[in-house]
Amino acid sequence: MPGPASTLMIEDCLQKMIAKDGKTGPKYEKSQGLIPKGSHSVFGDFPDDFMPPALKYRSRSTGTLPRIQTAPASMKKLTSGLNSSDGFRQSNGFSNNPHLPQDSPPKAGATIRRPVLPTQFRTFYDRGDLPISVMHGSVGGKIVWKVDVEKLDYHHYLPIFFDGLREKEDPYRFLAVTGAYDMMSCGGPKLLPVVPQLIIPIKTALNTRDPQLVCTMLKVLQKLVQSGEMIGEALVPYYRQILPIFNLFKSSNANIGDYIEYAQRKRLNLGELIDETLEIFETHGGEDAFINI
Repeated sequence: MPGPASTLMIEDCLQKMIAKDGKTGPKYEKSQGLIPKGSHSVFGDFPDDFMPPALKYRSRSTGTLPRIQTAPASMKKLTSGLNSSDGFRQSNGFSNNPHLPQDSPPKAGATIRRPVLPTQFRTFYDRGDLPISVMHGSVGGKIVWKVDVEKLDYHHYLPIFFDGLREKEDPYRFLAVTGAYDMMSCGGPKLLPVVPQLIIPIKTALNTRDPQLVCTMLKVLQKLVQSGEMIGEALVPYYRQILPIFNLFKSSNANIGDYIEYAQRKRLNLGELIDETLEIFETHGGEDAFINI
């Protein structure tokens, strides 16, 4: 059974073969403003006077570098009816649904994906500040630690790896996911004092509302709670920041009748993972966990 990071890489390759319209993968998501664009080269951005003609042509219309982020197309559709003069949203109705009146209110957009902001993990890795490297193998490869994982400063490194769980482009995603699992496996008593520092990266990843990122974070939360004693109880005060996103996607199950849902075997089914995570929270969270859930 491949690991969590290898499962994501295999799923990306499968989606590229299935989806022939080119609307999958990091390249398309960058064009939609959903994930951050990288630098122009490994040494940084090109100066304006030395930009290649292709990049200069693409940035001519806006006058800015082409890597500047814009709001995703899905969010533009939601905010297109906002009237800046009076502050009220003007509805154009659901033109694609003939069963609703034309003056019906627009969608709330609670589950629409939000743009993923640049992570600290990418910055630290590009600068060479992280003690990891990729050892390429036959299936997905694995990471090599330059120091013993048990000797790492968990207060410094573990929040950086958790922040990198928002990455959707390899090798950053592969390194962040595998590194986080390695540190949780070898952390032991070092994990409990770091829990308060992990809440902001966890909340930021969940608030992207990206199903793939939410699935990754759910599996990491399960591993975190089961990696040491009292960690589940330490998370109880932070349920108000974590569980609202669970409530949005708890019914995200594919209703396909008697067909096979392969996402359950791959552990990529959002509704199933939320149920599993809540059960683990209740089991390891002490007597106050169920009431707070």
